[in-house]
Amino acid sequence: MTQEPRGKETLEEKVRRVVQEDVAVVSYDPRWPERFRLEAEHLRACLPRELVGRIEHFGSTAVPGLSAKPIVDVLVEVSDLAATRERIAPVLEAQGYDYFWRPSWGDDTPPFYAWFIKRGPDGQRTHHIHMVEAHFEHWDRLLFRDYLIDHPAVAAEYGALKQRLAVEHPNDRVAYTRGKTAFVMRVTALAKAHDRMAGPRSAASTQATRDRAP
Repeated sequence: MTQEPRGKETLEEKVRRVVQEDVAVVSYDPRWPERFRLEAEHLRACLPRELVGRIEHFGSTAVPGLSAKPIVDVLVEVSDLAATRERIAPVLEAQGYDYFWRPSWGDDTPPFYAWFIKRGPDGQRTHHIHMVEAHFEHWDRLLFRDYLIDHPAVAAEYGALKQRLAVEHPNDRVAYTRGKTAFVMRVTALAKAHDRMAGPRSAASTQATRDRAP
């Protein structure tokens, strides 16, 4: 269930509303993988099949044992972002999702992609849906996810950083995200190097967090 669509608001009002929402980091919740699975099923059921490819669980809620904001990040491959704006965004907005045409970095750094916030009946965020094409750098975030899974000490360091940033920036999501950037970039570089040396992960090791198109 999602909340009813909001009244008409300007883009500036919409952005101001979402960036000022509380930042809360909580202990790992073993229900997060199931919440990803159910959302992936929902997206496949309600969106055009020809536009949707891979659906992946990424971000901190995809790393067992890692503290995180209690919001499941979902990475969706779409074949055409222009068609996504025309055919997917209206479907999800009608269900109460917040929709943004979002830059990859900062305030206006392309490429832009489709980003959605799903909320529960109480208005709290439950999922972030990131829709990108196959060539976007967002797919490197799966390497970051897998590196944290394989290196618990690094994951613990990341968890401590997020806890500190949540205390320092409880109502500033932009500052919270910026505070993580250097760590994420450093570990992503390590993850890429590790991936080149180790070769592809086995199918069994990745299936738990993957939902692929048939």
